[in-house]
Amino acid sequence: MSKPLFTRRRICLAVAALSALGASFAQAQEPWPSKPLTIVVPYAPGGSNDNFARVLSKGLSTALKQPVIVDNKAGASGNMGTAFVAKSAPDGYTLLVVSSSLVTNAAIQPKLGFDAAKDLAPIAMIAKGPFIVAVNNDFPAHTPKELVSVLKASPGKYAYASSGIASTNQFATEQLKALSGTHILHVPYKGIGPATTDLISNQVQVLISSGPSIMPFVKGGRMRAIAVTSAQASPIAPELPPMASAVPGYNFEAWWGLLAPAGTPPEIVNRLNTEVNKVLATPEFKEFLLKEGALPAPMTPAQFASVIAADIPRWRKLAQQQHIVPE
Repeated sequence: MSKPLFTRRRICLAVAALSALGASFAQAQEPWPSKPLTIVVPYAPGGSNDNFARVLSKGLSTALKQPVIVDNKAGASGNMGTAFVAKSAPDGYTLLVVSSSLVTNAAIQPKLGFDAAKDLAPIAMIAKGPFIVAVNNDFPAHTPKELVSVLKASPGKYAYASSGIASTNQFATEQLKALSGTHILHVPYKGIGPATTDLISNQVQVLISSGPSIMPFVKGGRMRAIAVTSAQASPIAPELPPMASAVPGYNFEAWWGLLAPAGTPPEIVNRLNTEVNKVLATPEFKEFLLKEGALPAPMTPAQFASVIAADIPRWRKLAQQQHIVPE
């Protein structure tokens, strides 16, 4: 009697194992997405990355028929949240919205805990936009050519502000210095707020930063905008000439994009790219971006990956040339 009982137990165990395997296989084959997605923003709420992520999440949620949650994981200049995504499961459910600070950070910090070019899968560029070159109202320059002329005539006499060491606006200004052959002192601040305050009070004379950070003060008559940092004139501020009109080759545009952990299946990456680009094409999103000082920048995943791959060595070279180092 014992042998049949033993056999029945083995059969029951085998059936249970096959059932569990079948359930696991069925779950693995569930069409993506079958649960909510999370977009990690590696900065505090309220900035451009957060604003873009929250508007984009609404469009993706509608398209994918799943909730898309925005999760702010601020810290270490954006590196903490970025590392979290880089180390997450590559299943299409954890995504990252980040700006071009991803590549400037990678250019100066070799030990981030992740490789910006290898550990993340670029999905879609969301937007890009030029910075604005602004000066104090008492500064004796009103055009790009006059700015270069004044700085060349008095090397080291004037100072420029940034929102911090190795910030994107420091990179934008150091690139201008390198290409124009000028020398202007750097005064780093802990954020763009105190930098604009000291520009207005003439503690510093030049500030290159995003349109939303600068244009309200320009329109209020508290500082003067003289150029955009894009290679050509921009719809962001069509009344301003490009700085490249006086400094050939100068071009600095910030960008924002959506990424996933490396290894995310190509079919998921391509689906997300398609849906993001559909959102970018809507009049509502274009209007929103314009208010944020940016324009839609639809790309394929491969095109976005090539931007990141080219930017890191480019900014690393500038950082070495201009001695840009982290605090």
